[in-house]
Amino acid sequence: MRKDEATDIFAQERKMGSVGGIVGNVMQSFGGNDVYKTIEEKAANLLYFIVKNHPFVDGNKRSGAFAFIWFLRKAKAKTVRNINPGALTVLTLLMAESDPRKKEQMIALVTQILK
Repeated sequence: MRKDEATDIFAQERKMGSVGGIVGNVMQSFGGNDVYKTIEEKAANLLYFIVKNHPFVDGNKRSGAFAFIWFLRKAKAKTVRNINPGALTVLTLLMAESDPRKKEQMIALVTQILK
């Protein structure tokens, strides 16, 4: 926003708790086992859900891409080095334009790239 590259509605949640719900979904477990088992799966799903679920009024793709990289860095995933700015842009736009029925294929693609 300081660079005049975003509006004052950038990254404002549409509905309070939407982002928390996405993070909770990504980190959920069932029967004591993580639903998304690897860091790569969690990161790919985080990117997908933020981009596709539109929790923000503006900036869903930018916020999703940032959250994806931030999550990988916080998890100390060495595979974050596989993603340069161009690759991040392509993956984010690919997620945004993908058919929701192809979610599993999109997650598998991103997970494979990270490995």
